[in-house]
Amino acid sequence: MTEMQSHTLSILVENHSGVLTRVAALFARRGYNIDSLAVGRTEDPDVSRITIVAYGDDAVIEQVIKQLYKLIEVIKVVDLSKEEHVDRELALIKVGTTSETRADILQIVDIFRAKIVDVGSNTMMIEITGDGEKISAIEKLLRPFGIKELVRTGKVGLSRGPKDIVKEK
Repeated sequence: MTEMQSHTLSILVENHSGVLTRVAALFARRGYNIDSLAVGRTEDPDVSRITIVAYGDDAVIEQVIKQLYKLIEVIKVVDLSKEEHVDRELALIKVGTTSETRADILQIVDIFRAKIVDVGSNTMMIEITGDGEKISAIEKLLRPFGIKELVRTGKVGLSRGPKDIVKEK
């Protein structure tokens, strides 16, 4: 029996209306939950990159990749989990502050190389980028101060090395 693990799929698609819906529907039809999804244009305005994090064994993910290639708008699919890559998330965290807690929060922000992007009379908004573990760690440290709101982008990533946008089908 193969082990269920997290897979980060980088999917290059034609930048057309409805492509994201078709890709997400493929996962839904097969009963697979998407843990994280991010999409945006690439250096080519006609191409978008969809980054999906999903859990499954290698055979399941291989089957999903084959199904993705059947979608006419899909150019290339790479399982970043299988190769050298860099991935990051962005989070915005609004935390409650008082005059007594501000210095402690600033120290945590400094240690994590995060940024204060907004300050209110009793809140601070923190921006942080990094891998999922880093973001989870700062979130855990800020919880005792009272997290008012939090949003995470989901993972984005690229393969290491030279650019490899070969039109594959």
